[in-house]
Amino acid sequence: MATLVNLLPLLIMFAIFYFLLIRPQQKRQRAVQQMQANLKKGDKIITIGGLHGIIDSIDENKVVIRAGDGSRLTYDRSAIREVVAENNQ
Repeated sequence: MATLVNLLPLLIMFAIFYFLLIRPQQKRQRAVQQMQANLKKGDKIITIGGLHGIIDSIDENKVVIRAGDGSRLTYDRSAIREVVAENNQ
């Protein structure tokens, strides 16, 4: 019984740690993976480096982004941070 009383604060700290840190991070990671899986041509995006552009073409692992001056840049799909506006075709 004494060992249970000694372990109880540790278990409570682990539960708090899980619900305040681990679980929200997993949710954010799942949302980012879902967003990256749903990318399509014509979406306006922002990369993790801050580049704003429009998806010109996309394949399994790479995305070609058309920047504001018309240049085309190739990025890994995982480098896309967010979709600003979706292309609704």
